Amino acid sequence: MSINTEKYKAILEELNGKVILVAVSKTKSIEDIRALYNLGQRDFGENYVQELAEKYEQLPKDIRWHFIGHLQSNKVKYIAPFVHLIHGVDSFNLLKEINKQGLKNNRVINCLLQIHIAKEETKFGFDEHELNQLHDTSTSSVHQLKNINITGLMGMASFSEDMDLVRSEFNNLKKLFDKYVQSSTFNFQLLTLSMGMSSDYKIAIEEGSNMLRIGSLLFGERNYPAK
Repeated sequence: MSINTEKYKAILEELNGKVILVAVSKTKSIEDIRALYNLGQRDFGENYVQELAEKYEQLPKDIRWHFIGHLQSNKVKYIAPFVHLIHGVDSFNLLKEINKQGLKNNRVINCLLQIHIAKEETKFGFDEHELNQLHDTSTSSVHQLKNINITGLMGMASFSEDMDLVRSEFNNLKKLFDKYVQSSTFNFQLLTLSMGMSSDYKIAIEEGSNMLRIGSLLFGERNYPAK
């Protein structure tokens, strides 16, 4: 078992019940996830649809599973019956597919919109103009989607050692979040601001994050299969 129990407890104490901790368990074993579950952790994040579906079948059903990877529309159906929250929704077409699969499963599926805040072009997400278009009740059809709830925003800062850059990116996302908190509609009600990972979570909290995605601090480095 590779759980860092002391670090887990220290982070929980730091969060003081005010920030949700999503334990990023991608590539980690059932045994490791169960060990953290036995310490009281219930929110777990996975990046790969097949891996998430397999773990869902093998682990306790009160786990709240977060899909935090880049989700392809043709794979939504595999997690729609049980996923707690889909992070990283980066297109209207993906929202429509999540809504379609939510209807099939008689569920309203909670989603976070991914906002592109990093300097790298490799990051996915809406920009501020696209977010405004999506939210505009006079022009957007997102408000007709009855089987989704847009419950927040998420963003990934630049992979950089420049913490001033990281802080400014988080700060910009918090400003966007605050702007749209004031103008909620029935399926577009922002409660969650998901930003911050193992390397930058302290800055993310200082800048207003209320949900963190932390993996390596809890589980150790990733166990990627040999190619």
